[in-house]
Amino acid sequence: MAVIDPAEEINELAGTLRSIQDVLDLDAMRKQIEDLEQQVAAPDLWDDPDQAQKVTSKLSHLQGELNRVEGLVRRLDDLSVLYELAVEEGDDDTKAEADKELSSLRSDIGALEVRTLLSGEYDAREALLTINSQAGGVDAADWAEMLLRMYLRWAERKGYPTEVYETSYAEEAGIKSATFTVKAPYAYGTLRGEHGTHRLVRISPFDNQGRRQTSFAGVDVVPVVEQTDHIDINEDEIRVDVYRSSGPGGQGVNTTDSAVRITHLPTNIVVSCQNERSQLQNRATAMAVLQAKLLERKRQEEAEKMSELRGATTTSWGTQIRNYVLHPYQIVKDLRTGTEAGNPTAVLDGDLDGFIEAEIRWMRRQESETA
Repeated sequence: MAVIDPAEEINELAGTLRSIQDVLDLDAMRKQIEDLEQQVAAPDLWDDPDQAQKVTSKLSHLQGELNRVEGLVRRLDDLSVLYELAVEEGDDDTKAEADKELSSLRSDIGALEVRTLLSGEYDAREALLTINSQAGGVDAADWAEMLLRMYLRWAERKGYPTEVYETSYAEEAGIKSATFTVKAPYAYGTLRGEHGTHRLVRISPFDNQGRRQTSFAGVDVVPVVEQTDHIDINEDEIRVDVYRSSGPGGQGVNTTDSAVRITHLPTNIVVSCQNERSQLQNRATAMAVLQAKLLERKRQEEAEKMSELRGATTTSWGTQIRNYVLHPYQIVKDLRTGTEAGNPTAVLDGDLDGFIEAEIRWMRRQESETA
């Protein structure tokens, strides 16, 4: 196998990094940061808490992105010096340190390059996820809860705020469904490839004979609706039901009928919210969730029409996308990209970046081929 000269690889990485800087437009990013800093400094910022949170979150994200790029530039410059020092000193330890840093930079620049692929109409939005247990009985309900924890842990690792709107607990264990948001710029573009059916194979902890069980859970990912979106919902098209919030084991979370379930009659889409103490607040949140689901439905219908005009077949989003096998061997494998991980425990604890980066690249290729 040919040995790659570190200097050549550093030059290649520097070229990739320059291309990334051109796509991200750092001058425009700095200007946007400056404008947001002025908004944050305004004394009336927190008169509208929701808007204030969006402004501060966007500022934090952009500052993080800028620091990330500038940090990579500095590390690449320092790496060249480190290799020169290793050669001059004839120091194997310094050479090993430089090789390790080169490998780390290769990975980090590759991950940043993925960010430049998020250029879809809604990719910059926050994400709204719904997880539903499917075939597999109590194991499927437990699997749905494991997936909920996986995504919340992934967001926590990233420093992304989340809010769980509704959790419907199963009778014996786990959950029937849960809906939550990931409140970070580009969360939708990052997570949209997670949409689909996730399959778990393991020895069932609920089977007293210790048999292997296959369970399924569905993940639905849609962009959060913004004020510029035009999604009209007539009052006569919805049915609103109120009920008492409850937790696992039937314990009362709230002693009033404040939880809200909204059914959109034309599409039969059902959404719920129970995390607020007020029925009005829960209704407003549930309506926002319904709008997001209708927006995604509209987007998919438009994509299907465009595909028909091109004479192309549309991709089915309701298919199985990833296997998580805990027995008789341990592996997590994505069926679209072929990406694998031999440590399911780490994946289920939120170590998803390798899968997410691979599926973003895969989706971009698919979209390019059908464009």
